[in-house]
Amino acid sequence: MKPGTQTATSTLSKVAEVTLAFWVMKIAATTVGETGGDMISMTMQVGYVLSTIILLAIFGVVLTLQLRAKKFHPWLYWLVVLATSTAGTTISDMLDRTFELGYALGSGLIASCLVAVLIVWKRTTGSLSVDHISGGRDEAFYWAAILVSNTLGTALGDFLADSSGLGFLWSNVLISSGLIAIALAFFLTKISRTALFWAAFVLTRPFGATMGDLLTKSPDHGGMGIGTVGSSAVLLAVLAGMIAVTYRAKATGSAINN
Repeated sequence: MKPGTQTATSTLSKVAEVTLAFWVMKIAATTVGETGGDMISMTMQVGYVLSTIILLAIFGVVLTLQLRAKKFHPWLYWLVVLATSTAGTTISDMLDRTFELGYALGSGLIASCLVAVLIVWKRTTGSLSVDHISGGRDEAFYWAAILVSNTLGTALGDFLADSSGLGFLWSNVLISSGLIAIALAFFLTKISRTALFWAAFVLTRPFGATMGDLLTKSPDHGGMGIGTVGSSAVLLAVLAGMIAVTYRAKATGSAINN
């Protein structure tokens, strides 16, 4: 063992590096979250409340494994992201439909929760940076923010697609424009990279939500009519393929460099 190896290993980041591949996989995971959440709550007729309880329990299990892990495990990491996205879908639908808060009020409530999480995180640890998270309080706040932001994205996507009158296609165009603006700000301005990350993280969720609805809803409701089961299967395959290719390439490159 080389000098310093143990110290370096113990402080390795336990979360995914933010690259273009990260955003592609994040969009795939959040779109699966939309189609998968709808499949459980509506297609399988489990209902929003029971679906939320089941999915939060699954989230709790995989999050516990993630928090106990000593290093970054790609499959486990993206499984937790997928769990937050799926649970976020049913939580949002439960607030909007079962509790009848409506999309606007539901979005506002969840947005307030996200702001609260970020404020407490900042005051507790002094930073919201996601460049290096090796465990402890930072990781707990990281996953809390992800769960709430994915829930917010669902509510916001439903609000734009339904209440605003834009429909699934134009909502996707609007959200895509926002994501392009964030990308341009990243390359052309000195705006805080942390702020841009969380803005993009929130917006990729309604992008996935509206994309999921576009794939699954019937043509009468402005969708493509593929259905929740078929869409979820295809998107899961895309996500799994991206994870396998991306991290195998990194592992191979690391082995060559060493």
